[in-house]
Amino acid sequence: MVKYKSFKIDTDTKGKAAVSKVLMIYTGGTLGMVYDKLKKTLVPLKFEEIQKNIPELERFESELTIIPIEPPIDSSNMSPAIWIELAALIAKQYEKYDGFVILHGTDTMAHTASALSFLLENLTKPVILTGAQLPIGVTRTDARENMMTALELAADKVDGETILHEVCIYFNGRLLRGNRAKKYESSQFDAFQSENYPMLAEVGIYCVYNRPYMLSKPAGDFKVYTALNPNVLILKLFPGISNAFVKQMLATENLEAVVLETYGSGNASSDEGFLNLLKAASDKGIIIYNVSQCSGGEVRQGDYDTGKGLQNAGVISGKDTTTEAAVCKLMYLLAMGNPISETKRLLQENLRGEVVD
Repeated sequence: MVKYKSFKIDTDTKGKAAVSKVLMIYTGGTLGMVYDKLKKTLVPLKFEEIQKNIPELERFESELTIIPIEPPIDSSNMSPAIWIELAALIAKQYEKYDGFVILHGTDTMAHTASALSFLLENLTKPVILTGAQLPIGVTRTDARENMMTALELAADKVDGETILHEVCIYFNGRLLRGNRAKKYESSQFDAFQSENYPMLAEVGIYCVYNRPYMLSKPAGDFKVYTALNPNVLILKLFPGISNAFVKQMLATENLEAVVLETYGSGNASSDEGFLNLLKAASDKGIIIYNVSQCSGGEVRQGDYDTGKGLQNAGVISGKDTTTEAAVCKLMYLLAMGNPISETKRLLQENLRGEVVD
């Protein structure tokens, strides 16, 4: 269980009516590191003292509450169990706030955003993940801009109604759909891109929303899911991969689904032995979900004979889904306990904006 204690920040709300209320959750990551002059090293920030490092918070024109998770979680240690706890925390605080910001390490941010998009159904408020490539205690840090802009986006309203109704990632001037984003850079500030879906907003001097591509406010009741099934693995193809290796992977104990990372538009070897292994696994009830290794484009299994071989083996097209979204969607659907035929049907449907209709 994650431990936390909330506290409020003194922001610029005096004399202002009907201000937005935002909850910011700090999970860990590069953003929350500061320079210790005595130790001469970077150390975790005491979030109760965050205004010393980001004085701009005093001019934030919304109510702000912060929940720092204790101890902070390195994003490499993120897990389905923590995703479920984050979803439950948002659900618990859902009626109190107009928007949510999650400060998160960049390495698995796209996974967490994808998972939360499935766990939080009929979301009517923004949940925005952000972080930094450089710690907040470094002179040229990107932490301040990313955090302050994410807070403003989470608080933004028109005629008293929140503008965003989905899980997003904000980074370096771009607001992206969370389950469409991927981390592309480890050494540039422009860390995230969304090759298969337009950005939801571009932020410069002004914030320009790309409204035709934003999810509409849902009509149903908000619901949080409390289970994920982690019996999923990723099998990335490469020239020379042996059938013995594939056979061993597909024989993994408790395996229920495979994200098959194929070439180009969903192609793979036409080797009969390889295809027979996939068909045998599919016939045994293991779901095989085809996503492309390419950063952009989509799986089109019927375009080439090599893709048709996968189709005949029972492999399901993931269309333009990212690997991160594919993994989390499988975990979410498998946890429902539906018949395999229903799970396969839902895999090909657009549930949270994660795949082209």
